[in-house]
Amino acid sequence: MAQMTTVMIQEARASDMVGIFADMADAAPVAPSSEESAEAALEFLAEMSPDLRGAAILGPEGEVLAATGDEPERWGEDAAALFAATDGAEGAPVEQVHIATEQGEVFAIRNAGLAAVSVTDRFALASLMLFDMRSMLRELATPNLGPPEGTKPRRGDG
Repeated sequence: MAQMTTVMIQEARASDMVGIFADMADAAPVAPSSEESAEAALEFLAEMSPDLRGAAILGPEGEVLAATGDEPERWGEDAAALFAATDGAEGAPVEQVHIATEQGEVFAIRNAGLAAVSVTDRFALASLMLFDMRSMLRELATPNLGPPEGTKPRRGDG
């Protein structure tokens, strides 16, 4: 009988977790991120991901906010084609894409109204790359929670 109770608790816990994740606002569009913030985020991603060959961050309308390489607009065009192909195959917008070939890997993700695309060397850790990209987009979408402009710091804050 104790075994059945344990199973029931695990099932209840699983259904509660689905509800928690359904309430998360990851997919909600936000105010567009600045190009400066996007550039900084892309630099940080490059530091964190030694396998990264190139990447781009796209705004809500598919505009390139930041990109590596000499042709930043090409990232926007290629990302649009990639998402169109995957959305068409799935029949609905996809959140993430991972393509692996013998030459390297492609990752694309949509989160918080933004998108990111990256190309890595072969055998990059997919879960880590997608996690870093998702975290980068979440951080870009988070409004500045610092003190309002013009306020004085409290004593001891600097």
